[in-house]
Amino acid sequence: MPKHKSKAYVSDSDDSDISDDEKAAKKRKLEKKKKQQAKREEDEGSDMIQLSNKRFISVREFKGKCLIDIREYYDADGELKPGRKGISLTTDQWRRLKEAMDEIDGKITDLVG
Repeated sequence: MPKHKSKAYVSDSDDSDISDDEKAAKKRKLEKKKKQQAKREEDEGSDMIQLSNKRFISVREFKGKCLIDIREYYDADGELKPGRKGISLTTDQWRRLKEAMDEIDGKITDLVG
C-alpha cells in the first residue's frame, strides 16, 4: 500500500473561480516571495553555491572545524532552510573527493556512455 496520498494537480492559470481581490492578494504574495528570494540570493550569494533548484554547497565552520556542506534545502514560508538530506565533509574528505574526480568521471562514463 502506498505511503503517500496522490495530490491532484491544480493549475495556477485557472483563476476563473477566484475574485479580483483574491487574485491581487495572490499576486502580492508571489511578488513578496520573489523579493525575498532575490534578497536571500544577494545575502547568501557569496556563501552558497547552487547545484540545482534546492541543493546548495556551502563552506562553514562548526566546532572549530571547516566543513563543506552539500545540502538540500526546503521552503518554509518563503525562506529556504537547510533540510536533513545532505552531507558535511571535512577538508580532508573534500580533498580526497577532489582527487577521486577523474576515477568517478570514468565510472559515470562507463554507466552512461
